[in-house]
Amino acid sequence: MFRRTFWFTAGAAAGVWATTKVNRKLKQLTPESLAARAADKAVEAGHRLKDFALDVRDGMAEREAQLDDALGLNAPTGPELPAQRRFAVVENHRAKSPKSLGDSTHTTNTTSTTNSYNRNEDH
Repeated sequence: MFRRTFWFTAGAAAGVWATTKVNRKLKQLTPESLAARAADKAVEAGHRLKDFALDVRDGMAEREAQLDDALGLNAPTGPELPAQRRFAVVENHRAKSPKSLGDSTHTTNTTSTTNSYNRNEDH
């Protein structure tokens, strides 16, 4: 009789275990469960993609800094640069206006020795 009780209990336990496994699998295969799993996987993939993009951005910044150092673009800009040039506005006092060309009484200022200024001469 002990044998029959043992095998009956073992069979009942196996039946409960199999039923539980089947019910869990059926719940996993419902449309709602599949949609939730797909959404979770999509969110997880989005996080991985974001992390990858951040890693790429960090690598790009690091490489750009290396290239800037190699090309000397990170040189300090300090007082060794010359001051900004200021251009003076110079009027040409020797030029006569069209009114004064026919007027012989007009006197020209000859004490000023200024010349016309050409910006292209300095470059």
